[in-house]
Amino acid sequence: MKAKFSTHWTGSKQPRKQRKFRANAPLHVRHKMVSAHLSETLRKRYGKRNVPIRKGDNVKIMKGEFKGKTGKIDDVNLKKLRVMIEGIFRTKKDGTKVSVYFNPSNLLIKELNLDDEKRKKALERKGNVKVVKVEKKKEFKAKPLPVEKKKDESKSVEKKK
Repeated sequence: MKAKFSTHWTGSKQPRKQRKFRANAPLHVRHKMVSAHLSETLRKRYGKRNVPIRKGDNVKIMKGEFKGKTGKIDDVNLKKLRVMIEGIFRTKKDGTKVSVYFNPSNLLIKELNLDDEKRKKALERKGNVKVVKVEKKKEFKAKPLPVEKKKDESKSVEKKK
């Protein structure tokens, strides 16, 4: 591979060339490298296996020290190819809390942030599915159905008297 980034590079078994490809990649390519798997329900809905992570997505940690915890994406660092999650900290010896960066391959997307129109179009383009933002369900109080009185019985009682 040459000194500049090449979009025509198809791949290599050599780790040094793979590292060089990732290190010299421009931002539009790095964005695709920061992608994670979708949950089963999202996979069925959108017809895709993985999607690039964005700020605001809800994710579950699948591997590591914080396995099983869920949270919202707080920061996506394309330079380091890492992601930071709200509410997950590591405490240092002096007691201060430091946010933890995660590799996106260790995360599972539970809920997508669909505020951006371009992201909706990207999901529609690949999955052949119309994307509609699902709002949180409103709670409705159940009203009892009106009880119908039988007309024949009420009249027959009146006639007997």
